[in-house]
Amino acid sequence: MKLALAPQMPGTGLFALTVFSFICALGFLGALTLALIAPPRLPAQVPSGKDLVSPTAYVSLNPAGRGSTAQIAVVMKIRPGFHVNAREKSAEYLIATDLKSNLPAGFSAGEVLYPKGKLEKFVFAKTPLNVYQETVVLKMPLTVLASAPTGEQHIPLKLRYQACNQEVCLPPTTLDVDAIVNVAASASASKPVHPELFKTP
Repeated sequence: MKLALAPQMPGTGLFALTVFSFICALGFLGALTLALIAPPRLPAQVPSGKDLVSPTAYVSLNPAGRGSTAQIAVVMKIRPGFHVNAREKSAEYLIATDLKSNLPAGFSAGEVLYPKGKLEKFVFAKTPLNVYQETVVLKMPLTVLASAPTGEQHIPLKLRYQACNQEVCLPPTTLDVDAIVNVAASASASKPVHPELFKTP
């Protein structure tokens, strides 16, 4: 027994091909439209100078008795791949690292001791620059006067620096740093702490 095939209508194959071509064209136009309106990829964003240095303050005595002399150490941890200008800057246009205190009543401070920097070459400078990298420690002598109030006292500090990488320098940044001093009534009550930062000769 033979099965009879239904006769194909004239023009049916051409109509199907036309519909298929039309659908493909619509898909191509849609993809092209999405490509045109999609936002371009932006270059990697440069971080803020505040995010490149993490400062922490330590005091050499805890407690620090009235009449005693202590030191404040500000440890600067600098993000890998970046550096800050040293205190002795290499060019006038650079901003040197600077630490200042706003002492409350009952305290006096000496000059800040800055470490030596290291000369490094960078793309944006013709000559090597004196910089700090990785971890550096700034130290400030602190005298606890006889009039200092006892208990926990706060020494406000301001750390200013300019962070750079191999290609560009960011605008200068100022961070607030808080040093906490526990004041005792007598100098004999003073106890040295953090020997890894405050080495005695």
